[in-house]
Amino acid sequence: MKRLANWCLISLIAMLTFILSGCGGEPYLSALKPAGEVAKMEFDLMTLSTLIMVGVIAVVSIIFIIVLIRFRRKDDTIPKQVEGSHKLEIIWTVIPILLLLILAVPTITTTFKLADVSAMNNKNSKALVVNVRSHLYWWDFEYPSQKIVTSNELVVPTNEKVYFSLKSMDVKHSFWIPAVGGKMDTNPENINKFWLEFDNKKANEAGNLFYGKCAELCGPSHALMDFKVKAISRSKFNSWVASMQNVKKAEPATSSLAQEGQKIFNQSCIACHAVTPANTTPENARLAPNLTNFGDRSRVAGILPHTKEDVKKWIQNPESYKPGNKMTGKYPQMSDAQLDALAEYLMGLKVQQ
Repeated sequence: MKRLANWCLISLIAMLTFILSGCGGEPYLSALKPAGEVAKMEFDLMTLSTLIMVGVIAVVSIIFIIVLIRFRRKDDTIPKQVEGSHKLEIIWTVIPILLLLILAVPTITTTFKLADVSAMNNKNSKALVVNVRSHLYWWDFEYPSQKIVTSNELVVPTNEKVYFSLKSMDVKHSFWIPAVGGKMDTNPENINKFWLEFDNKKANEAGNLFYGKCAELCGPSHALMDFKVKAISRSKFNSWVASMQNVKKAEPATSSLAQEGQKIFNQSCIACHAVTPANTTPENARLAPNLTNFGDRSRVAGILPHTKEDVKKWIQNPESYKPGNKMTGKYPQMSDAQLDALAEYLMGLKVQQ
């Protein structure tokens, strides 16, 4: 019975290994596949520390095996008692110190380099700054110099430093793009700052789309607090900014169905959601994601496929997809015809044709 129990345990672990090996199938979802300067520096530090640890384990294991074999007890004779060895004591004291120095120097150098956000405080700097504001359970991205706001989908240029100013509007969250670097906490009481750089070649390989997560347990839908990062060339980024800036007010819908949806939106949704990208609304007053470019996005609510049917499902019952979200119960139930019209209007909110 004991052997059977051990076999069942081994089989269970093997099955879990195969299941977990399928996780992270999306390109550049893992921190072990760096796609930016910060991620590369962090990966190099992990590699260095792993090599040092594996090297120490290997040397100690080899010495242990040699001693076990060579000096194993052969009879009842008591071996010569050695009080100490100055040479050995110096060796096993100096070697750990050298290993610590090998690890400490690049770690400290990298830490100071990653903490350098002086460009954010330089008025003459042309560095791109993004104000990240986390909410239960969505993300707000403000570009103060460009005077635009978007939500749940971050758009950044490649091959240049992008600086982030992080703050939470409710509870503690954590901003993390595994393939590019991070993570950094967003706190309600203070602002954290750091920078990332998105490699253009890696971005092209990933289809210009990276995945971001909340890395701090924040509530029942913590695991669903995702966002997408669209990493594009500087020229395309400038075009996107210009397109967003050209949206001065909510454009009238074109089709009759979308026009009906716009009326429903103005009666039910506009109290919380904005459909213009201007950042004149104070961050404390942003109650829900900005929907200016909703039709251009790749996900609904950060997690669902970007289809009209999924938009209708989300509006009809958001609690079933993100438990504890603040949208649940904020508006009366809608008929199928109203849902169809509203989804048609939302999918038509595009800034890039």
